[in-house]
Amino acid sequence: QVQLVESGGGLVQAGGSLRLSCAASGRAFSGNVMGWFRQTPRKEREFVAAISRSGGTLYYADSVKGRFTISRDNAKNAVYLQMNSLKPEDTAVYYCAARPSGNYYVGNYDYWGQGTQVTVSS
Repeated sequence: QVQLVESGGGLVQAGGSLRLSCAASGRAFSGNVMGWFRQTPRKEREFVAAISRSGGTLYYADSVKGRFTISRDNAKNAVYLQMNSLKPEDTAVYYCAARPSGNYYVGNYDYWGQGTQVTVSS
């Protein structure tokens, strides 16, 4: 079992930046591929970014590539999402997710946090 708690969401103006954090506990953090997803009432939950167990491999959705950066600190059992050049269409609830097995990073995660709201105003 893995427990995940997101933090760092809030209200930011378009063009601004925000840093999301996800604290993990329960299972050895370094054993999990970690990902970020987002969801609005208008859309299905969509993949945003993922990072391999060692942090050496990164994946991003095309919509955030060049603007968002995912990172992890295994010593702190934490994963982060640095969001720059934010747009109103980035407004969503952002979820942290963990995947204990496999090396496919885009989907099929096993554990999810409760989410943190990110609102980008125009």
